[in-house]
Amino acid sequence: MPEKRAVNNYYVDEAGDPTLFNRKGQVIVGKKGVSRLFMVGYAYLPGPELAKQKLEELRAELLADPYFKNVPSIQPGANKTALCFHATDDLPEVRREVFRLLPELDAKVNVAIRRKEYLVKVARSGSKGLIVSKYPRIQANPDSIYDDMIKRLFKTGLHTAEKNLIVFARRGKVRRRALQYAIKRAKDNFEITTGIRSDSATEIISAYPSQYAGLQVIDYYLWALQRMFERGEDRFFRLLAKGYRLIMDLDDTRNKPYGEWYSDSNPLKLEKIKPVAG
Repeated sequence: MPEKRAVNNYYVDEAGDPTLFNRKGQVIVGKKGVSRLFMVGYAYLPGPELAKQKLEELRAELLADPYFKNVPSIQPGANKTALCFHATDDLPEVRREVFRLLPELDAKVNVAIRRKEYLVKVARSGSKGLIVSKYPRIQANPDSIYDDMIKRLFKTGLHTAEKNLIVFARRGKVRRRALQYAIKRAKDNFEITTGIRSDSATEIISAYPSQYAGLQVIDYYLWALQRMFERGEDRFFRLLAKGYRLIMDLDDTRNKPYGEWYSDSNPLKLEKIKPVAG
């Protein structure tokens, strides 16, 4: 077995949200401003300090550029680009510069995707949970969906270092205990599948993107992937394509009951994607 690394650094974020209904029980999937997909992904960074340095240097360069002098989102008081990079808030010119930089950071990105129209059908059917292939039943609520995706994302890899540092982008309430349980289940599933038990220590942190450069990295990778799936726009994805190691489209069961998995052996291309219900 290869010698273990000292630390694996993982940075976790999401795109879209897992909410299916409003307070009146009405379906909001497909409504204006509501995503049709929910994605959770992580970026593994071999050099988090280098990523921090490179992104800070780029941000300082952009802030000093006269071209952006009076742009509201660039101003320090706006708590946007001047604080950290965030693909949704950044100007197209800023995004282009970030996309130029990201391949230099050697991020390895894994993403799990759920199609919300499928989740709605399951919830409306009266089923107590969701069954996907060999995976256990999970409840059709946002927290359970999220935790199940975390478990799948971290099913492998946690045994390759003495310590795993997993930084989650802070979103609303912090559910540290639930996330710890999801990571434990990932380790258990890996042991069942391979016979190898991960005894690596795992530290879970909830933080803002301004605190960890890795969260800014995964934000951009997820943004590019979401544009490709929901808008059919793959030019951003192509800039980062080499960094995506595994993309699990869990509800595209046209060919396999556990979904369509994209990797080096099955590269993701726009024409392969099952259309998102519109």
